[in-house]
Amino acid sequence: MALWVFFGFIVLSATFILLLSRGPLKAAPNTRALRIVALVQYGAAALLALARLTGVA
Repeated sequence: MALWVFFGFIVLSATFILLLSRGPLKAAPNTRALRIVALVQYGAAALLALARLTGVA
């Protein structure tokens, strides 16, 4: 159960960062870095969900 809560927090964080980089921070010089951070977080969440579903975690 705790892994799914952690998964949810990761997805919420990545979504928040992605929305900020496409909204209010669109003109910031580090927008590309923010989007990369969000994509890495989505990848980590997907890896965590896959590990949990396959029984490894």
